[in-house]
Parts: sequence; C-alpha cells; structure tokens
Amino acid sequence: MGKVSIALRGWRFDEDEVFDEDGEMRPVHEMSDETRERLVRLTVVAGNPCDACWLVHGDENIERCKVARVVYGEPLGEVVLCNQHERDFLYWFREAGGSEYRGTDEFQDAFHEWFADGGRAPEGYGGVEHVDTDPDSVPQPDPDVEMPTLEEELEKMDDEELDALGADFSDLDI
Repeated sequence: MGKVSIALRGWRFDEDEVFDEDGEMRPVHEMSDETRERLVRLTVVAGNPCDACWLVHGDENIERCKVARVVYGEPLGEVVLCNQHERDFLYWFREAGGSEYRGTDEFQDAFHEWFADGGRAPEGYGGVEHVDTDPDSVPQPDPDVEMPTLEEELEKMDDEELDALGADFSDLDI
C-alpha cells in the first residue's frame, strides 16, 4: 500500500498502518504511537481556521478566516494553513530560514512571528502542486459496519498512553 493524507494534506500515513486488509480503519490502539498521535491531533485541528488568516483577522473577525487545508510540523507545534497561505509557509520554510525549526517546539511560534512581522512569499513564488493520484483506490469504511468512536478507542487506552498523546481530552466523554 502507499501513503495517504487524512483530513488535511501534509501529514502522510502508511495505508497499511491505518487500514486493515479489508479497507477498514484499524483501532487506534493497534497503530504505532506516531500514527496514533497524529490521527488524534488531526481530530483537533481539522476544520480549524488557517493560522495565517487568524494572524491577519484575529478572534474578533474569525469568520473571515479560511478553513485550513494543510498541516505542517509536529503534533502540538503544527502550522495549519489554507491553500492561499500555504505558499507563504513554503517560502518561509525553504527560503527564509524556517527549516532550521523543523522538529522543534519553536516551529509554530517561529512561523507565526515571521508572518506577523509581515513575512510573505514574493509575488509569483510557486507553492506545491498537489495531485490526487487515484483517490478512489483509498479504502473506504463499510457503511454497514459500526466503527468505534474516538471516545470508545480512547477508553481502551490506559492513563499513561493518553498522557503520551499530549492532547486535551476534557471535552470528550471518556
């Protein structure tokens, strides 16, 4: 199997680690720690406003922010962006020193500071051309099979495993 993005472009998952041989999503406790951590984090950040839009418009005009479509960085230090601002991020990362923050706790803050200080990609700077290659081949859950909820999967994990995820689950009923 190949790599697949889930919910947002950017983080790529091995299909065989996320889906079983029948194309069903594996229970999260069967996934590697890294995959589980990223999938759980995606449940938090998917649907959030673009970080760059939020830096421009703030909470007082949050309705003007576009929904994030891509994620870069590591869980809890990630940057989520709309299609328009992805090229600003790529410029920062490739050309303006952002790559030095790869894998660090300062990754998100460094991009936010650069962008808030007026950092932008120059006119005509190319971003990433995304190509969907055979999206119909990605396994789809069987609609007749009841999938466990995130809460049910998290209930199976002990406190140490939950703490290792580094996410706030207080809004969940677990």
